[in-house]
Amino acid sequence: MATLQPRQVANTQTDCMENKSIEVILGNSNRRFSGVTSTMLRVLEHHKDKIGIAVMGKHHLPPDVPSVSFWGCVKLCRSTLPSGKFRVFHARRNNEVIQALILKRIFKAKIKIIFTSTAQREHTWITRWLIRQADSLVTTCSAAASYLKRDPDAIIPHGIDPNIYNPPEDGKARAWERLGFPRKYGIGIFGRVRPQKGIDILVDAIIPILNENPSPTVLIVGETTKSHQQYLKNIKKKIRSKGLEERIIFLGKQSFDKIPKLHQGMSLVAALSRNEGYGLTILEAMASGCAVIASRAGAWEDIIETESQGTLVPCNDVEATHEALKKLTLDSSNLESMGLRGRDRIVEGFTIESEANSLLNLYKSLQ
Repeated sequence: MATLQPRQVANTQTDCMENKSIEVILGNSNRRFSGVTSTMLRVLEHHKDKIGIAVMGKHHLPPDVPSVSFWGCVKLCRSTLPSGKFRVFHARRNNEVIQALILKRIFKAKIKIIFTSTAQREHTWITRWLIRQADSLVTTCSAAASYLKRDPDAIIPHGIDPNIYNPPEDGKARAWERLGFPRKYGIGIFGRVRPQKGIDILVDAIIPILNENPSPTVLIVGETTKSHQQYLKNIKKKIRSKGLEERIIFLGKQSFDKIPKLHQGMSLVAALSRNEGYGLTILEAMASGCAVIASRAGAWEDIIETESQGTLVPCNDVEATHEALKKLTLDSSNLESMGLRGRDRIVEGFTIESEANSLLNLYKSLQ
């Protein structure tokens, strides 16, 4: 992601403060690139030509997006828009809500505050208080909504780009051949190799199946950080003890441009997190025409229609995962049709464009 040079930042901020047509201000308080930052930037790409928009904080912004400092925001929001309507401040983090409240309560900024809350845990007292102060509350899935003490004004799921993640034109078998791995088809799991992602659950559940079924090969795609090297060693030791090193392959961290091709080659993708914030990997897999098996974590219960596109299993349940995998791999000819139905599911309601359009409608409804 391109970043602004200091001279560009200064010019962009000045232009923004003078531009009274800015209708939406986005919080961007974290200097580190995070999942929240990624979400904001992906949606912003669809908004920047449709509504006057600026970001409070220049971190990680492309050069064609205006940023505004806190004091620039104070100056900008002292008055309403030329139409007399209030601007919208969209916060995705607690400290961004606090910034918006300072603007509104102390500096009398004429803004409406949207807070997107996605945490799937009991909220602290400060978060509960901040939620009550928001003019509009948004969440991303029913699991996150269940932890809120007030009904959200909208559930707007995250989406992916179905033009980047798409099924191979010549079918899964040919795509698997191009990857160059052994056996008939691939089962993949994508994400950092750590206990939270449930890599060990997949390995324990799939080993008995591989001993009986010669067709699948498992690919484990993702980085292992230093703190989880022992976790990786323990899994590899178990695989070696079963003589399955050529059937369960660790690819490590892969570049962004390789991930869609790997998804295209997979017939089945597993996502077995013990806990998950949202879980875009399932959307990417389904958009790529993969059947899926996922734990009941994150947003996956909202996304996957069981038996149609794949199956859901309880979190941290090796036995249930084994039984589900056994059923899915017993007749692998069904996997491709399940994957194509999954593709339709994503295109219908889980794209970046649909996420951006829903947010745009919400912004306009508050003005």
